[in-house]
Amino acid sequence: MTMPRPPARPAAKKPAVKPAVAAKADQAKGQLHPRNRHQGRYDFPALIQMSPELAAFVIINPYGKESIDFANPAAVKVFNRALLKQFYGIEHWDIPADYLCPPIPGRADYLHYLADLLGKSNAGDIPRGAKIKALDIGVGANCIYPLLGHCEYDWQFVGSDIASSALDSARAIIQANAGLEAAIELRQQEDSTHILDGVIHSDDRFDLTLCNPPFHASAEEATSGSKRKWRNLGKLDPKRKLPVLNFGGQAAELWCKGGEAEFVAKLISESANHGQQVLWFSTLISKAGNLAGVYSALNKIGASQVRTVEMAQGQKQSRFVAWTFMSKEQQAQWIKTRWQS
Repeated sequence: MTMPRPPARPAAKKPAVKPAVAAKADQAKGQLHPRNRHQGRYDFPALIQMSPELAAFVIINPYGKESIDFANPAAVKVFNRALLKQFYGIEHWDIPADYLCPPIPGRADYLHYLADLLGKSNAGDIPRGAKIKALDIGVGANCIYPLLGHCEYDWQFVGSDIASSALDSARAIIQANAGLEAAIELRQQEDSTHILDGVIHSDDRFDLTLCNPPFHASAEEATSGSKRKWRNLGKLDPKRKLPVLNFGGQAAELWCKGGEAEFVAKLISESANHGQQVLWFSTLISKAGNLAGVYSALNKIGASQVRTVEMAQGQKQSRFVAWTFMSKEQQAQWIKTRWQS
């Protein structure tokens, strides 16, 4: 009697890479990174002493404290200029009208947590100096990440952008401050259908990439989101003319077809083309609802490690996702060759 064969077992699937979430368990809710220079309230007398032009924009808020009107783009720009001068030694900083004027404490947090990420790959020792090279995708007219990253850690940067006007502004900032031209290189992305391809050259090696992607899908969505934000904050006064977007911003900075989800999906797809040229890729994710799609895309493309780092600045919650295609052995060899030689 012939016994029937047992049914064939389905082929084993490659286990999904589980993203590690780095929570700030040792920090109070809403607190900045411990190394962030912007803890506590701003010292306006000290800021004004360094940048007298700020005095014209200082107001007393409803709590009786000195502040500025963050709905006034001119005030925000002068305030940023004062912060950069006092805390980072940037003597000259300016951006054209209607370009993104970034909140510096939050931008600094991203860099400090990226430094921690590199430190975890290096037995807890955060690498500093010119051996570390980072790529800022979408450097913008403000050039903020290269400025902060170089001042804090002495890293080298390449900043890419699709807009020549943004690069012209960033270049003017670099040239106006001694010592930055040797530390920050700018490259234009000539092809609007690509993000990394064409910017990363065949002989490039980057320890980090970072990105603040456009998070709206259209100009209309960006405008609606800004109005909703002011309404929720109780600041939308029909008698008062407010800017459409509180920190300004050009189209490529604020929105793209498909919004954040589609942009990051493209970034992930192209990152696989450069998996042996970059130690850690990363991007901010403003919408927590996009994380599931990000993890799925990274798993499909074969990322070997994925980490999510939660951040908070007061009431604002944010996060970034980082990934690598290198095994632990390859990471160790990278560090030995690049950082320790």
